[in-house]
Amino acid sequence: MEIPKDKILELLRERGQDDQAEQADKELPDQVDPEQHQDLLQKYGIDIQDLAGKLPGGLGDKLGL
Repeated sequence: MEIPKDKILELLRERGQDDQAEQADKELPDQVDPEQHQDLLQKYGIDIQDLAGKLPGGLGDKLGL
């Protein structure tokens, strides 16, 4: 299951991490695979479970989180 990059950028901006959001926008693909891009997500302090909880439609359950 992939997560839209926009959702990750939104989470960073909500945390006041605008500089990191700008950098993540350059480094992450449009659709982020949490397993494949785990290192990049950790670099920005993104916890997949926190992110999945913010996504609509119970995506966290679909990701097995």
